[in-house]
Amino acid sequence: MRTREGGRIVVDEAAVIARVRAGEAEAYAELVRAFTPVALRAAVAFGAGAEAEDVVQQAFIKAYCSLGRFQDGSAFQPWLLRIVMNETRNTVRSAVRQRAVAGREAELLAAEPLIPESADPAVAAVEEERRALLAAALRGLSEEQRRVVTCRYLLEMDEAETAAALGWPRGTVKSRLSRALKKLGRMLPGGPDGTGGDAWEGVSDARG
Repeated sequence: MRTREGGRIVVDEAAVIARVRAGEAEAYAELVRAFTPVALRAAVAFGAGAEAEDVVQQAFIKAYCSLGRFQDGSAFQPWLLRIVMNETRNTVRSAVRQRAVAGREAELLAAEPLIPESADPAVAAVEEERRALLAAALRGLSEEQRRVVTCRYLLEMDEAETAAALGWPRGTVKSRLSRALKKLGRMLPGGPDGTGGDAWEGVSDARG
């Protein structure tokens, strides 16, 4: 059974996976529909660029072929996103550095409008400025720091999901995230060493 919660499709992952394992292959489409949006966002965030849709398609195929090794009781999303990340890495390596790192986070931040088209133009302008500041700050992080911030906040994964997706211990997630946020705080207005507050709220609000 599927319902919509906050515009997202919610599925009983364990039940669907059990049906697929029992031979009901068509049930896998429910997982594909539910997790394609976040998989695409992750592929873009980690550099798949114009190949994002192909990366996600391949990731779902590999996930389907690996369902027999999926650990019962685990969450499907971080497991899938780890496959997406690996597939993205392979795609980027096989290309001639097909996109500059500078465009990755900017595309992700612009992928889903945060404000309606009918909003006050002044509000829209402020929001666009916040996105630009945040994207610029993310470019100043190391690759590992960008990954943990992207998973934790831009993809809205909790600590355990982030650890599972990145294949890191939770302690590593905490330490790298802490260093990343401190560095962002020095670069973003409104951070611990900055002035103002608009851009920093784009990250700090997510910590609530």
